[in-house]
Amino acid sequence: MAKIPRPFFFRALFFFWYRFILKQLKNLVGIPKNINNTLVTQFKYQKYPSLAHRSDLNDHTLIFDVEGTLLRSPSLFPYFVLVAFEAGDLFRAIFLLLSYPLVCLVGDRMGIRIMVMICFFGVKAESFNAGRAVLPKFLLDNVGSEIVEVLSRGGKKVGVSRLPQVMVESFLREYLKIDFVVGRELKVFCGYYVGLMDPRNSKHACENVLEQNGCSHAIGITTFNNILDHDLFSHCKEIYLVTKADKRGWQKLARDKYPGALIFHDSRLAVEPTPLEVVAALMWLPFSIFLAIIRIILTLSLPYNVSTPLLTFTGLRLTASLPENWSQIFAKSGGRVYVCNHRTLLDPLYLSFVLRTKDLIAVTYSLSGLSEILAPIKTVRLTRNKDEDASIMKELVKQGDVAVCPEGTTCREPYLLRFSPLFSEICDEIIPVAIDTHVSMFHGTTAGGFKWLDPVFFLMNPSPVYSLKLLQKVSPSSFTSGDEEDTRFQVANHVQSQIGKALGFECTKLTRKDKYLLLAGNEGVVSKRTER
Repeated sequence: MAKIPRPFFFRALFFFWYRFILKQLKNLVGIPKNINNTLVTQFKYQKYPSLAHRSDLNDHTLIFDVEGTLLRSPSLFPYFVLVAFEAGDLFRAIFLLLSYPLVCLVGDRMGIRIMVMICFFGVKAESFNAGRAVLPKFLLDNVGSEIVEVLSRGGKKVGVSRLPQVMVESFLREYLKIDFVVGRELKVFCGYYVGLMDPRNSKHACENVLEQNGCSHAIGITTFNNILDHDLFSHCKEIYLVTKADKRGWQKLARDKYPGALIFHDSRLAVEPTPLEVVAALMWLPFSIFLAIIRIILTLSLPYNVSTPLLTFTGLRLTASLPENWSQIFAKSGGRVYVCNHRTLLDPLYLSFVLRTKDLIAVTYSLSGLSEILAPIKTVRLTRNKDEDASIMKELVKQGDVAVCPEGTTCREPYLLRFSPLFSEICDEIIPVAIDTHVSMFHGTTAGGFKWLDPVFFLMNPSPVYSLKLLQKVSPSSFTSGDEEDTRFQVANHVQSQIGKALGFECTKLTRKDKYLLLAGNEGVVSKRTER
């Protein structure tokens, strides 16, 4: 029997596996066949830059590919990491990170399926809130201002996405004011996601859009590779193709250009979780816990004049600005109310650092037992009953200075929530305090997590920054009004406007209830297990 030459055997084996793997990758990635012929016969396609100069867009329905044209970066990995971490846990996010090489190898379509399976499997559908509370902030940071300007001149706008509907719907509808969103529906079993997407529901969504709006005058905006990815684009008479070169020159959408203002968002992560950032955060995590413990010990065990330089040495930066007539204002000891905007639970503590006194009394609506025990200054809980709280604060003012945050909850963005007017009737010496913070890795606030960990997460940052600015004294007696109730609100609005002007923040009428309804699905009444 003749022997098969060894070179021939290895060459045949190589070509067998080459053909097999290539075939599998084509099936996974779904390479369209005869795409050029299809494009020529079915679509009139043009280059994207010519779309920006059209003046008749208001008469057309604009159908655009969310991932291919709206977002500047094509990587979807950061958004799935947020889902894995916020809807799942740290271990799910780590598993997703370990799967990243496989996601890159199998292509976009199969990669999305793998990430959906990892992130959503076993997650309760009713409690999933990351698409509304977490993802909009990071998605808006990746939106190009040029494409938003074009969409704003269009008639009806339809966003087509390869991502699950629950990840992109709030972002598109509430913040970009998109009329219709067509994403992938997730399969649910016994109230839990199974990690699979249902293509049939997406087809039904397409039919609904066509019935409600019609596409006789529709213009498609997509990329070359995604023209045939969705049924909706087959109804477009014209298609504009966005290239990588076009997106390379796009600018980030400025905050003041958002069609819908982003005031509230929730996530422990303060940085976009790209693969490198996730690796850096995981490497920093054990050191950050140790650093946070050291900072807490220094704060609790040493006097302010000793702990302040040591905390600065650990990377914590505290800056303060005092009014010119500081000595005159503070000649009197005690009996003042410091009114602060609320950035983190540590606001009254850092105010006491600036004043160099531990006699400051902080009043709060809710505080965890652990935070109450560890607080180096006196803390007093309010009852949310107007008369009782006013009586409590009047008694506290007789004992010394009182710090209060009338917003009732924290706000991360440059906005001020409505100030409760309760503080305006406590005493005639009110000192507005403008507070701002900066973090580089972890947020020290949350609406849906364990609130007693808020100070710990803030102190886990490599170089957190706290800035305090004490403003000129406000006397409620100087406000003249025939109605006492009107005077209270005048004082509260005046203090809010002064703090907003000092920080460059925008004043709003929103409340704690508005925040928690958006981020946590409740009215801000939290259990003792998680309360701040």
